[in-house]
Amino acid sequence: MATENWGSERVVFSQGFDVNMMAIDGTWRRACILKDVSQSGASLIMQDGIEGLNLKEFFLVLSSSGLAYRRCQLAWVNGDEIGVNFIVVGGNRKKRRGKQVDEVA
Repeated sequence: MATENWGSERVVFSQGFDVNMMAIDGTWRRACILKDVSQSGASLIMQDGIEGLNLKEFFLVLSSSGLAYRRCQLAWVNGDEIGVNFIVVGGNRKKRRGKQVDEVA
C-alpha cells in the first residue's frame, strides 16, 4: 500500500517495534513487528504466517503486560506485511476517575 493513500499522519519506526496480535477469544497469538502507526491504523510485518487465523477482529497487543492494546481488523495483505484498521468501540474517549482519557480499545 502506498503511503500517499493513508490519509492520516503516521509515525514510522526505523527498526520496528516488537508487538503481538491476539485473537479476541485468546485462542491464538502471533509475534509481529510494528512498522508504522497512525490514529486510524498500522502496518505490521508478520514473523509467522496468517493462514487459518480469523482476522475479522483481533487485538494488537503493544506491551508485554498486555495493558496497552488496540482492537483491529485486517485492511490489506502484501506478502509478509499487513495493514490493520483500529476499531473504535463506543466513541474514542472514556471517563475514568473524573478525568477524560483516550480509550485504548
